[in-house]
Amino acid sequence: MLVLVALASIAVGAKDLSLAQVWHGLFQDTGTYGDVVVDDRVSRTVLGLLAGAGLGLAGAVLQALTRNPLADPGLLGINAGASAAVVTAISFLGVTSMSGYIWFAFFGAAAVGALVWFLGGSRGATPVRLALAGTAISAALYGYLQAVMIMDDAALGRMRFWTVGSLSSATDSTIKQVLPFLVVGMILALALARPLNAMSMGDDTAKALGAHLNRTRALSMLAATVLCGAATAACGPIVFVGLMVPHVVRSFTGPDLRWILPYAGLLSPVLLLGADVIGRVVARPSEVQVGIITAIIGGPVFILLVRRRRTAQL
Repeated sequence: MLVLVALASIAVGAKDLSLAQVWHGLFQDTGTYGDVVVDDRVSRTVLGLLAGAGLGLAGAVLQALTRNPLADPGLLGINAGASAAVVTAISFLGVTSMSGYIWFAFFGAAAVGALVWFLGGSRGATPVRLALAGTAISAALYGYLQAVMIMDDAALGRMRFWTVGSLSSATDSTIKQVLPFLVVGMILALALARPLNAMSMGDDTAKALGAHLNRTRALSMLAATVLCGAATAACGPIVFVGLMVPHVVRSFTGPDLRWILPYAGLLSPVLLLGADVIGRVVARPSEVQVGIITAIIGGPVFILLVRRRRTAQL
């Protein structure tokens, strides 16, 4: 599925090209076809693969960490932190380039992740405290975000596009900037499968099995913050990917995170790239941002998953 959707992302776009033209653009042409296929579609595909995997892994880690089936990057305020940092950069610092947005968004996500960990109890952090701290910070930051955008028309115009979520800003520079963070975050998330499995059986049982609770929670927060921060910085806050895909995966793998995490990392790019391809096709010669398509697809699918009697539990 991942290979097929990646090929479709390269072959299909808002600009109608034949397969022969796509092949020519990939391997022979440095002109018009090469610009469209290599500079646009291949870059979008690579960013979609990386960001999708990051969001899926982050969602699975956060759901295991908080023991909350509705956990996603928004629950712990990571999306709100990135958005607040970007609107601050636009409105007060005059930043207008996507390369500038990336670092502010990543810093905002990291700062909020650290604040949630501090307010959630640090050494005595619990899933409930982390979720409550993240929800409170999200509410405050979104209030600030709306206030700045209402008072600043220029910020409203620029943020309107960024907050929807899109892969259209993908460039070699963007990918190079976020790639190290995504790779480190993915490795860390996958390495946490066993201790998170132990914690899912309760704190007392996890301690008896030798799990270090605070260290595991801190590293889980770090992995989720790095993954969500990097993906959100590059693409904007994209909803439902980190929330829905772990549920889909859990329905056929069961509760073992040693299977959930790698499958979430593989299937999340399928959803993200598939939604991006749909968005490019339905409104030719324009396109619909991927964040809108994932929300349209994700809502009904998630309702069906919730209504299934045999949905695997956390």
